[in-house]
Amino acid sequence: MKIQFTRLLLALLLTSLLFAQPPLSGDLSPRPGGMRQAMRRIPAGTFQMGSPATDTWPDAWPDEQPMHTVHVDAFYMDVFEVTNAQFKKFVDANPQWSKDNIEDKFHRSYDYGGHYLKLWTGTDYPAGKADHPVVWVSWYAAMAYAAWAGKRLPTEAEWEYAARGGLAGKKYPWGDAKPTPDDANYDENVNDTTPIGTYTANGYGLYNMAGNASEWCLDAYDEDFYFVSHNSRNPVAVSGGKPLTWLLENFKHIRGDRVLRGGAWNLLAQFTRVGCRTPDTPATTSANTGFRCVMDDEDPH
Repeated sequence: MKIQFTRLLLALLLTSLLFAQPPLSGDLSPRPGGMRQAMRRIPAGTFQMGSPATDTWPDAWPDEQPMHTVHVDAFYMDVFEVTNAQFKKFVDANPQWSKDNIEDKFHRSYDYGGHYLKLWTGTDYPAGKADHPVVWVSWYAAMAYAAWAGKRLPTEAEWEYAARGGLAGKKYPWGDAKPTPDDANYDENVNDTTPIGTYTANGYGLYNMAGNASEWCLDAYDEDFYFVSHNSRNPVAVSGGKPLTWLLENFKHIRGDRVLRGGAWNLLAQFTRVGCRTPDTPATTSANTGFRCVMDDEDPH
């Protein structure tokens, strides 16, 4: 009975964190539209993005180099990955993005069949997984959810900066020590996703920035982006050189590869590094692919 009561208290605490709605001026902010979720204000700052030139696999891929200086304006980021329960509210409000109605072009890539929300039954997520991150979602669906919620997906620079949690030059959200099953959900050590908030938050109070579900980013994938980008302030790779506003308004017409970050429950420990970048087509869905959202700060400095 004591154990059950303790679990109940933990569940209530997690729920209060997930749906907290404190004022915008505080560290946590609600999103302005759609469903609300706890967010953390990430302060403006400059950091070294990427991996050192001396690092090779498994400590770095060539597309993570060269390490370079980037400035990021302040923004708000979801404390947790978007959950099944949250995504269901989006699907219920937007039936065109339900499992049975989604257009093929938004979840069928050239090398992967359409398995959007594969484990769902109609508009119902798997039993007992309300607080697990939603997976089997394409970049298109993640973008649509973010727009509905009054937010957007993070850029690669924002994601990496936030994942580092204020630590300079470290390989993982917690430092340089290689991950253990106590740090993150990776390499099938749990063999499934885990509820949000299961592991320790990083220095910015963000959970699961390593492991659990890989997270879609806004950017187009360019393996040479770190070499060719001359924008050291809020960099973002947008296909065709279009402005960011164009991408947000026209995401349904995008075809080029996008970026995934953070590793996942069934990927090797190396993918949990903060600098690791993985490309995939925007229509791809998989058992380990989810997302979280960000929101611009009215005072970015």
